[in-house]
Amino acid sequence: MSIKVMLIDDHPVVRAGLRAILDSFSDIEVVAEGSSGAAVDRLFAPESLAVDVVVCDIQMPGVDGISATRRVRDNDGPPVLILTTYDTEADIIAAVEAGALGYLLKDSPEQVLHDAVVATVEGRRTLSPEVAGLLAERVGRPQQALSAREIEILQALATGASNRALAQQLFISEATVKTHLIHVYQKLGVDNRTAAVTAARERKLI
Repeated sequence: MSIKVMLIDDHPVVRAGLRAILDSFSDIEVVAEGSSGAAVDRLFAPESLAVDVVVCDIQMPGVDGISATRRVRDNDGPPVLILTTYDTEADIIAAVEAGALGYLLKDSPEQVLHDAVVATVEGRRTLSPEVAGLLAERVGRPQQALSAREIEILQALATGASNRALAQQLFISEATVKTHLIHVYQKLGVDNRTAAVTAARERKLI
C-alpha cells in the first residue's frame, strides 16, 4: 500500500517537481497539495483526506509551515516533514518545537527524500546532515545556546526595532527586553545590537 502524501509549497514549479519525484517511487503517492499552510485544514474537514504524512515548506504567504505544523499537531494529524531551503537555527528550532518530525533541505538527493518520507510515517525523526550538525552543536554548547525567545528578539532586532517596539511586539516590558538583550550579548560575545545581529547571521541563528 502506498504512503499517501500531502505536499505543500507556494512555488508551483517547485511543487510540480517535488510531486513528480515523490510519485516516481512505487510506495509513495501524492494525494493532495496546496500553496500555503492553510491546506492542512482539509485534513480535519468533515470529509477529511486520508493522508499519512504532510511534506511542507516553511516560508509561504498566509499560513506558513510552522503554523501549519502546529495546526496538524494540535489536531492529532499525520506527522509533518519540513522540506525547505531555510537552514537557520531559528527556523529549525521553531519547526521542531511546533511538532515537525523531520527537517530536510531541498537539495537533498531523491533517495534521501524517499527515506525521510518513509521514516517520518514510521515515527522516526529525520534531519538533513546540516540540520543534525547544527542541533548537535547547540546541545554541545548549552550555556551559549540562545532560547527561542532570545532568537525571537534577535529576529526583531534585525528589523531595526527599538526596545519599546520589541516590548510591544512581544507583549513584555522594556525592562524584560533589556534583560534578554544582556543575555543575548553575553552568549554571542558582543556588546551592541549591530554586532549581535551580525553574529547571529554568521551562526545562522536568524
